[in-house]
Parts: sequence; C-alpha cells; structure tokens
Amino acid sequence: MEYGLIGEKLPHSFSKEIHEKLAGYDYQLKELTPAQLPGFLQKRAFKGINVTIPYKQTVIPYLDEIDEKARAIGAVNTIVNRDGRLYGYNTDYDGMVALIRHAGLSLEGKTVLILGTGGTSKTAMAVAKDLGAASVQRVSRRGNEGAITYEEAQRLPVQILINTTPSGMYPNPDGQPMDLSRFGWLEGVLDAVYHPLRTRLVLQARDNRARAQSGLYMLVAQAAVACEHFLGEQLPAGALDAVYRQIHGEKQNIVLTGMPGSGKSTVGKILARQMGREFVDCDTEIIRAAKKPIADIFAQKGEGYFRDLESQVIAQLSQRTGLVIATGGGAILREENVRRLRQNGRLYFLDRPVEAICPSDDRPLSRDREALERRYEERYTRYNVTCDTRIPVNGSPDEAAAAIREEFLI
Repeated sequence: MEYGLIGEKLPHSFSKEIHEKLAGYDYQLKELTPAQLPGFLQKRAFKGINVTIPYKQTVIPYLDEIDEKARAIGAVNTIVNRDGRLYGYNTDYDGMVALIRHAGLSLEGKTVLILGTGGTSKTAMAVAKDLGAASVQRVSRRGNEGAITYEEAQRLPVQILINTTPSGMYPNPDGQPMDLSRFGWLEGVLDAVYHPLRTRLVLQARDNRARAQSGLYMLVAQAAVACEHFLGEQLPAGALDAVYRQIHGEKQNIVLTGMPGSGKSTVGKILARQMGREFVDCDTEIIRAAKKPIADIFAQKGEGYFRDLESQVIAQLSQRTGLVIATGGGAILREENVRRLRQNGRLYFLDRPVEAICPSDDRPLSRDREALERRYEERYTRYNVTCDTRIPVNGSPDEAAAAIREEFLI
C-alpha cells in the first residue's frame, strides 16, 4: 500500500474515509499482529502510514529519524518513507491542540487530569504543559509509571479531564473510565475516543454542564497534519473543518421519537430515501426478534418483557452510524435508551397534536381515545426534555421531513 493505517485491531476506524476526503489518495487499513509488525516496517513498502494502538511506541526503534516533538513525547503516530528512510512524527499533538480549541477550552493555569498511561496520554501531557497547565497528573488502574490511582484522582480539584484510554470505545460503548459525579467543579472534558461520536463520559460531562467533546475533531485534525507530511504540502484553508462536518454528519444517526401514530415511520422513510440512508424501525426489529406481533408480546409476556426487548434492540442499533431510526412511543421512558441513542444520534421529537392521532389495535397502550390521551399526558414532558429538537407536525410528512433535514444539515 502507499498510504494507510496500521494497528492491531481496526474495525471501528474512520481514518480511510477521512484521508480520502482530505486528499483523494487511496488509504488502506492494515491490521498487524505484534509478530508481523517488524517485517512490515523493515520491508518499507509504503509512502506514508499512520500508527494506532498498540504500536505508537513500538515503532520507534525501526525509524531512521524522529521529529523533535515526537521524540520528547515518546510516541509516533505518523511515519513517512522518504527515499527508503523512515521519518517519525506525532500529529496526535496537533490533533489534541485542535480539539481543545474546538471545545472552547483553555488549559492555562488549570489542574488537568489525564486518564491512561499509553502513547496518547504522553501526548496529552505534553500538550497540557505546553498550553500552560498549572498541574498535570496521569491516572492508571495500578498507579504505576508515575501515575496516581483512580481513587486518588477523585480527591483532586480537577478542572480539565482528558481521557486517553479506550474505555467506552466501539464495540463496548457502555464503558466509562470514571464517574464524574465527584467532580462538580469540572470545566471541561475531552475524550480521545471518537466512536461513538459521544461517549458516556462526554454525555455525563454535558449533563453536569461542563464543556465536553469526544475525539472525532482530534482524529480529523491529526489526519490533516499527517496528510501534509505525506504529500509535502499544505492542505487548502478550511479543509479540516469541512471534512469534520462532513464525516460527523454522515456518521450521526437521525432518531425520531414521539407518540405512536405521530408519523415516525412515514417521516423516517422519506428522510432515508432523500438522504440516501438506511431506515430502521425499532418496533419492526422487536417483532423480528420476538417472532410475534407487539400486541401478542404484551398479552403473553407483559410490558416489562417488551421494554427489555426494546432496550436490547436500541442497544444494538445505537452502535451503528448513518441511520434514520424510528423509535417506539415508549422508548424514551428508560434513561438508558436515551443515553445510548444520543451516543451516535440526534433526537427529533415529532410533536403531532393528540387530537390528530388515531388509536390503533396494534398499539396495546393506546388502543382507544382515552388510553391514547393518557399516554400523551404522561409522556409529553419526557419527549420534550429528551429530544435535541422538537418538530411540530401540523402538515404533511414531507413537510416534517424537510424541517428535520434542514435543521440536521445546518
């Protein structure tokens, strides 16, 4: 290959899409075992590669020259082959600086806590010191390599927290390296994890009113600098932000919430067709999993069983990206469902007036007008507080779809 990414496991990587959007060259993902790594580097059959977990430090002995910044950090994530000589760089540094600025944070004079002790944590420490942090402390499970333990960290007056561990990364998005409830004074949280788009750590930080960003902007920013090393020339002004917006929009799910009969499936299918996306209906997936209609699930197993099955379906769908998802009317009743849907999705509440919704026999909790109005009253506030955007549905499904598309593409 000419350009690409090496790592031990790369099923979640967005790097191919990012590099090909930045510069148009072919970019390959190459998984290597530790035993395969030496031979690959010694063969030198590439022009430029990026390096990810767990090889950012392992590659260093195979390089002919190392950039001063990368040498000081002790980690390399970009290698350029110039006439058979391998040059190492650390563009994660540039990406981390860009992420901090994108989040609107300042580290000057702040107490910074870095979770993890790997190559990215060393990069974060160098950035924090260079940006004027008053105190920087790394954290590890065992408190080794000059780090403190997580228990000790919870007693510190931390202002900025940076996660460089893989906790919370796809395919285990329910992971969270640390509970932030003891850090009520946090100003900002940065997470190097970029898939999902919003980790549980970032969601909790935002719930606590701290500024928080996951790692997608960092990923695109470091890729842009790596691309310039590969090509030996600067990218056009604005390329970084343009590619970030494009990738973020393409990966983010559109999630429709609202009462049964509010038009979620109809509007969702219109959006999927117009935007070239896959449409998924949670109720349809539940029926497929249970092999029986929803009315029969309620009758034979009860609502609790149905809600558990619904949560399982949502857990699976929320890990995917680029979908239009229509949720069931009661999906937002469980906070865990909302949290999972928010990780990769933007939630739109289709607010159709209750008098415009018709009861239906296939909806066990809203079969008649009285039950429908009771559900509407019980859930209306919940729909509003869990959505990102409320979409009034007073006209046609096409009008509702157009309103969502316009807001989403801003």
